[in-house]
Amino acid sequence: MDTQPNNMQTLFEQLGLEGDDESIEVFIAQHYPLPDNMKLSEAPFWTPGQAAFLNEEIVEDAEWAPLVDELNARLHKNVST
Repeated sequence: MDTQPNNMQTLFEQLGLEGDDESIEVFIAQHYPLPDNMKLSEAPFWTPGQAAFLNEEIVEDAEWAPLVDELNARLHKNVST
């Protein structure tokens, strides 16, 4: 059983990306800002598997959804609530 708490680092690792703080900040800086009308899961830099994971977590309001929302906010200038 996985008892590690979910945070931005573990989300990045779940996506197969480097999860240290510096790598996360570099990733966000490289991809910011996404167009306002682009869903996070539709961004062109995700692999099909990553995009599906992000979409499923939001659609199903699953375990990772709060962190996916946070990443979405960090990659968009304006996020409607």
